[in-house]
Amino acid sequence: MSNETNSSSYGGGHALVVGGSMAGLLAGRILADHFERVTIVERDRFPEGPGFRKGVPQSRHVHVLMTRGRQIVERLFPGLEEGLLEAGAELIDSAEDFEFLTPAGFGPRFRSDIPFLQCSRELLEFAVRERVASIPRVRFLQKTDVTGLLANGEGVAGAKVRVRDGGTKEVILAELIVDASGRNSNAAGWLEELGYEPPEETVVDSRLGYASRIYERSEVVSDWKALLVQAAPPDVTRGGVLYPIEGGRWIAGLSGVGGDYPPTDEEGFMEFARSLRTPMLYETIKGLKPLSPIHGFRATRNHRRHYEKLSRQPHNFLVTGDAACAFNPVYGQGMTTAAIGAETLEEALREQGPTGLSGRFQKRLAKATSAAWLLASGQDFRVRGVEGASPSAATRLTRPYMDRVMQLSLKDLAVRHILLEVFHMTKPPTAMFGPVVAAKVLREAAMDIGKSRWASLSSRLSLGKERDPKEVGKSSETQPPAGGRAAEPFKAA
Repeated sequence: MSNETNSSSYGGGHALVVGGSMAGLLAGRILADHFERVTIVERDRFPEGPGFRKGVPQSRHVHVLMTRGRQIVERLFPGLEEGLLEAGAELIDSAEDFEFLTPAGFGPRFRSDIPFLQCSRELLEFAVRERVASIPRVRFLQKTDVTGLLANGEGVAGAKVRVRDGGTKEVILAELIVDASGRNSNAAGWLEELGYEPPEETVVDSRLGYASRIYERSEVVSDWKALLVQAAPPDVTRGGVLYPIEGGRWIAGLSGVGGDYPPTDEEGFMEFARSLRTPMLYETIKGLKPLSPIHGFRATRNHRRHYEKLSRQPHNFLVTGDAACAFNPVYGQGMTTAAIGAETLEEALREQGPTGLSGRFQKRLAKATSAAWLLASGQDFRVRGVEGASPSAATRLTRPYMDRVMQLSLKDLAVRHILLEVFHMTKPPTAMFGPVVAAKVLREAAMDIGKSRWASLSSRLSLGKERDPKEVGKSSETQPPAGGRAAEPFKAA
């Protein structure tokens, strides 16, 4: 890992990061290659080891580091994955080890070689934070709030902060400030105070709620290592997950969309688990020893702040992670898109340095996260009563096609593999419209049309015979024998 200042960018100076969660930590790692000093300001006090803190309430729920995220994080911190595996994390093959009930049915089990890293959010963030803290150029300011920005001509020159213990206020000057403070970012308000227009915002809210609990893991459950039961809106609003985490534990998560929130009391939680489309999750946890209370979480809307569209960009100020684009967490994209944001920052700094960095980075980040946004919001638009933006014409038109892709993926391993690659963000969503998948989808559609036409023709012929008195009394020898060979389906040329 190199920490030498890149003289082609800032050639020294000071960078400040707002927020010490995953997006902020990864941004800090990148900035340490381009600045003499990097300060990460965090409102919480970090725990001594892997543990809960108030600023990350979602850490009590299931988190997944997708394949694309794994690749980026391991490149930035060589050996991190090995250390996590030694601490009890597991690599889960997305098909071979994963029992996955999709809206169309159970996904096929086969070796996909598309693994995701599974552990608690608390362990992963602690491991990353330790490595960032070991970089000599990085320092942390804990229990400190950023309250505003300091202007300097057409840009931002520093941040106003307040130390929580004692309320001391001060100004920290910096050549670059990166806001990675999450869903509740105040960046839009800070910029308004400096005379900038707030960014446009897009919200898609399926009113999803979570309830999660940790259990002691039994020695042998089945041949799968992780279980996902997807909701199938609009009619099926409930889903659930059961994933392994370090320490010989399971984390069970129940979810409901459209305001069908899972309860956080014992009886209600178990009854909700029993109501899922398969009893597998309920049957697994019903006899296990609980190791935690049941925790709920409902801050789950998709929320995009379009900083890339600002007509007047604040120089030396960037917004990344959930502060720029937050996703419904049920799709497991958050930490991977945080890693993609760090990679985007790395590329923007390396290629052209500070000139025009704000606008260039925000446009690149919007493009880099657009696929995850389309996947998350597109699925949420299926929920009855979804709030916020309306689906685009493209989303409405492609929905029947995507339904066929999902159905086809249950019996075609090549299609399933591509779908998993898209899910893990190693391929763009356009891969599902490529020739390999599209040809198979169209062939299936043609066969279904042929079957429908034959069924309609047979029905009309049958009705016609019943109405035709000339047919009455004819010998059954003229009719097809019962159980005879079915007609061949229509095949498109």
